[in-house]
Amino acid sequence: MHAIDIPQSVIDRVVRHRGREHIYDDLDARQTALIVVDMQNAFMMPGVAHVMCDAARDIVPAINRLATATRASGGTVVWVKNTFGEPSLETWPVFHAMTGPERTQVRIKTMAEGAIGHALWAGLDVDDADLIVKKDRYSAFVPGASALPQILRERGLDTLLITGTVTNVCCDSTARDAMMQNFRTVMITDANAAHTDEEHNAALIAFYLAFGDIMSADLAIECLERSAAAV
Repeated sequence: MHAIDIPQSVIDRVVRHRGREHIYDDLDARQTALIVVDMQNAFMMPGVAHVMCDAARDIVPAINRLATATRASGGTVVWVKNTFGEPSLETWPVFHAMTGPERTQVRIKTMAEGAIGHALWAGLDVDDADLIVKKDRYSAFVPGASALPQILRERGLDTLLITGTVTNVCCDSTARDAMMQNFRTVMITDANAAHTDEEHNAALIAFYLAFGDIMSADLAIECLERSAAAV
């Protein structure tokens, strides 16, 4: 598990600017979605992963607890799957030029629909009532990347709990873009995973200061349960 380190000076700045430490602790569970980003074999399964994030396996219990609490409180669980195929060579050439042809082919092979790498990690508690959404960019909210923004709005969901991997890439990109599309957005500190503690904490701090809220899984569950009890 990551050692979470949010300096008191950062918390103090947030309180000074917003009036309290957690601006979204008054969430309405019925309007809340748990967004689980890229918890797939391609990032988690030894021998399959093209980019292994070992810490992603550690956050599975926290994600499962959040999923259970979200459903029980009347919220929605969404599993977002990173999806790549040959068309991405034309639609995102800048990315592939950065990664190079060899890594690009490995990524496409691993992340294509139907590949074992594309599948969600088997230890995740996925319910038949949950939503599964594909994305083909780091962010699920950048225009054209996925149907997620429209799906959420159609269901009246305006508050998002962001979890998954990697904290400082797909999770952070998704969370920032969600906020800039007018969603109330929370990154869950112990249900996101990065390659190092430093990268994980740096992403959380930057997001907390300018884009939204951060909470532990326990606090988020407490907020969901308090909201459900008030109905």
